[in-house]
Amino acid sequence: MIDSQFLPDIRSLYMPVQPTVRQSADDVVYQEWAPHERLLPFVYCYWELKTVQPLQDSFVYRVVADGCIDIYFEINNPADAYVMGFCRQFTEFPLGNVFHYVGIRFLPAQFPQLFGVDAAGLSNRYLPLADVLPQMAGLMAALPPGMAGMETLRHRLDAYLLRHLAHFVPDFDNRLYGAIGLILQNCGVLNVEKDLDTGISARQLRRLFEFYVGDTPKTFARVVRFQHILRARPSSQSLHKNPLFFDTGYYDQAHFIKEFRNFYGVTPSRAFGR
Repeated sequence: MIDSQFLPDIRSLYMPVQPTVRQSADDVVYQEWAPHERLLPFVYCYWELKTVQPLQDSFVYRVVADGCIDIYFEINNPADAYVMGFCRQFTEFPLGNVFHYVGIRFLPAQFPQLFGVDAAGLSNRYLPLADVLPQMAGLMAALPPGMAGMETLRHRLDAYLLRHLAHFVPDFDNRLYGAIGLILQNCGVLNVEKDLDTGISARQLRRLFEFYVGDTPKTFARVVRFQHILRARPSSQSLHKNPLFFDTGYYDQAHFIKEFRNFYGVTPSRAFGR
């Protein structure tokens, strides 16, 4: 068993946000649940996205950049599970008018750490879980379609991950996690070339980030900065009054708006309009 006191505490520094469901909000529900306490250093949450009743129109769900890797599947077809890697821009999924998806969101760097999978090979796309983790795909395929209740599914997922954790041999590189910690502590607002001096060359650090995170330290910092703004939940009016949201780490307001739209899919004013 791994003593959690020796694990990098990413969770205390980072709480990735996905936007609340607005389209057909009364008939679509998104919820998150914490995993077993021993999984907290690795798994940010289990999540569920489902229709309460059939929608009149096809639903398009937008996933914003969050620096994480997810496993997800339709609860009525668990054998058809996928892994979605680190994304440097938003992704839209047309889901039809009836759906019930569940997923596992891993904290940055923890999916490759747990399973030894190169995150760079997953970046900016989603792949069948069977092509990435055949054994875990087998677990998903064995789940009864439409199994009753998220609580039962959570116990099943906890049990599988805890069994895996029991045989897990950690390979925590303090230089990598030191750099991740600096980026998170500074909310992504730092000079990557100058401020990430963790004892290895920039080239070596980039390789570590690409394997464990899925992209470069600079791109990860940009996503963290974007996520910091999402969590701050500014109003569209405050965006124009408070320079924190457009010139701290950005060249100017136009740069901020362009990058925000790339990560979110809409402008800040539309995302925070209220």
